[in-house]
Amino acid sequence: MTEEKQEFISREESGGDLALADDILPGHLHVLPVNGRPFFPAQVQPIIISAEVWGETLKRVAKTEHKLLGVAFVHDKNPDDVPELDDIPLIGCVVRVHHVQVEDGRVQFIAQGVRRFRVLEWVNRKNPFLARVHYPAETSRFTDETKAYAMAIINAIKELVTINPLYSEELKHYLNRFSPNDPSPLTDFAAAITTAEGPVLQGVLETLPLQKRMEKVLMLLKKEVEVARLQAEINESVNDSISKHQREFFLREQLKTIQKELGLSKDDKTAEIEEFEQRLQGKNVPAAARKRIDEELHKLQMLEVGSPEYGVTRNYLDWATSVPWGVYSEDSFDLQHAHAVLDEHHSGLDDVKQRILEFLAVGSFKQEISGSIMLLVGPPGVGKTSIGRSVADALGRQFYRFSVGGMRDEAEIKGHRRTYIGALPGKLIQALKDVEVSNPVIMLDEIDKLGASYQGDPASALLEVLDPEQNREFLDHYLDLRVDLSKVLFICTANQLDTIPAPLLDRMDTIRLSGYITEEKLAIARNHLWPRVLERHGLKKSQLKISDATLKLLIEGYARESGVRNLEKLLQQIARKAVVKLLENPQLKLSVTQKDLHDYLGAPVFRAERILSGTGVVTGLAWTAMGGATLPIEAAVVHEQSRGFKLTGKLGEVMKESAEIAYSFAAGHAARFGGDAAFFDKRFIHLHVPEGATPKDGPSAGVTMTTALMSLMLNKRIRRPLAMTGELTLTGQVLPVGGIREKVIAARRSKIMEVILPEANRHDYDELPEHIRKGMTAHFAEKYEDVFRVVFGG
Repeated sequence: MTEEKQEFISREESGGDLALADDILPGHLHVLPVNGRPFFPAQVQPIIISAEVWGETLKRVAKTEHKLLGVAFVHDKNPDDVPELDDIPLIGCVVRVHHVQVEDGRVQFIAQGVRRFRVLEWVNRKNPFLARVHYPAETSRFTDETKAYAMAIINAIKELVTINPLYSEELKHYLNRFSPNDPSPLTDFAAAITTAEGPVLQGVLETLPLQKRMEKVLMLLKKEVEVARLQAEINESVNDSISKHQREFFLREQLKTIQKELGLSKDDKTAEIEEFEQRLQGKNVPAAARKRIDEELHKLQMLEVGSPEYGVTRNYLDWATSVPWGVYSEDSFDLQHAHAVLDEHHSGLDDVKQRILEFLAVGSFKQEISGSIMLLVGPPGVGKTSIGRSVADALGRQFYRFSVGGMRDEAEIKGHRRTYIGALPGKLIQALKDVEVSNPVIMLDEIDKLGASYQGDPASALLEVLDPEQNREFLDHYLDLRVDLSKVLFICTANQLDTIPAPLLDRMDTIRLSGYITEEKLAIARNHLWPRVLERHGLKKSQLKISDATLKLLIEGYARESGVRNLEKLLQQIARKAVVKLLENPQLKLSVTQKDLHDYLGAPVFRAERILSGTGVVTGLAWTAMGGATLPIEAAVVHEQSRGFKLTGKLGEVMKESAEIAYSFAAGHAARFGGDAAFFDKRFIHLHVPEGATPKDGPSAGVTMTTALMSLMLNKRIRRPLAMTGELTLTGQVLPVGGIREKVIAARRSKIMEVILPEANRHDYDELPEHIRKGMTAHFAEKYEDVFRVVFGG
């Protein structure tokens, strides 16, 4: 069958009559898949495709006389990839190709929509695709209902054009090609100008009955009108807001100009200079500082506001004039008030309070409290930071706290040079600016955790700050001015002294805060922690109660550490669970008993300390950063084949040396203490310190290790609760050790009421508060013979 005959048959099958030459459509079409949106017969728009992939298709179309191409929509496909035949829909749009251009590997042409086509059979199933096609006829009659739909579509298009003028250009192109009275192209044009998604528009393209197609398009147009109307409202709102702001801006600028002409206002530069000068009024600025500030003010007057140097100079003056030069708050020297403040905020710590009151008494006697440096040392949670705040309240001074823990840059203390972008003064100048007086109480928290790096050593920078002879002329790198810090009261806190550099430690007056015993913790929990917990959780005392017996069990079973921070966390946990119950039943009156603790907090963390006993087992006393602790030491004979000595328990170097000394002393003086002189010559001795995963070090276990070896040699066990501490020398001298308070508290907590201490530590024991020494029996040893006499008699 000839091509012309096929074309005629296709036309006849379409239900058409004799056609014009331009309307004769081929029976075979090359098909081009496009993504994004389907093409409609009423459209004229450019199409851009890959020359490498689809160039051959366009070349074959160009060789035909009709220049017609079938365009089919494929959804979610890469336009540069060849799709599968199953992805290409059977209905598409015939377009006439105009003005083909190739550039940078892409082909662009103008596509003019002609009419729909349906694929009957694929002639070439690979790229370039060729199909035998059929052109469906639109047989719907132009009824009154169809006319009504057409009018509705035209009205919707008019409304769109009114709201968004961009649609008017597309409407002009359409009217140049079609009559507004032709409903089919009108419907296709209306669908093409909407922003509906591709699959929805493909559904419109595949809807051949005209009236059904008009129904779908009218719904799309209504949605488009709503979106366009909403967009117009948003644009109008934004434009109104912008217009209002622009109007206000112009009015303000005009007002500034009028006020400036009348001399009623000043420009920003003049206003800032006057503000800086006003800040200095009433301040006693040193002559050198005043001269430097005046020079910077003169420079600021010469600079333009937009100059980078202007911002640098302005920031410098902002800081320099914010320093409270010569401004001091009045101190309160009422010792009774100070005593009341300390008692109100803290229970126990009587020795610490006494030291602070002595310090305040000297200030009261002189009627001046000059700058001093106090160092509060103690385990975590014993109240070091809150004591510093209480001192400020007792003196009536401003309080400023910052942590130096982990600080590695000395610029944090002394400030950055002004040459750096974003330079700032050090923390001390910032503190003075915040408190607005030159004699605040400044707390340097965690001073034992200072770091060091290539950027400097903050500990060395603090040497100038914490030296009363130097800090009266403290030099900040940013200000480059001498600032008097001699009236500042510095209070530092630390958990231990070992990591604080000796020159820095030498400048501070050290006050030790030991851990609390159970009775002190009970008082703190009842008088301070529990009321605060109830307040923070919005609870009334009548809604949640806890007895002293329950608190004591809570302290001994869950919060045995030296401080009270964990104790407060546990009380908060109880309050939170109580709040949950009260929300379920607001009428409840809860009372936490000892039996309830397991439900609120789970199983106890600490069990009652079991004091190890037996031959070769002795209880020692140790100090840790968390407070005091008991330290059992065990000695045993492994075999009697040869002499030897073994140590276990993750001991440090100092503690290993103490064990060697203890072994040498016991072996060398065995006969003197009633033992077999050859006992250690024939036996392999193993000495162990339990809890092997915990590192241990220090010299204070010397007498304990020696006593364990003596017990093993004499085959005698210690039959009463007894603990001891002290360093031993090779000649049997008992040397003093530290942490006596913590060690005695640890013994008392373990219900060991008899201790052996070095004679040189007698004064440390005598200075302990009465409630800690009450019921305790203390023996003091100058030589090991004194220890032996207490433990074994004779």
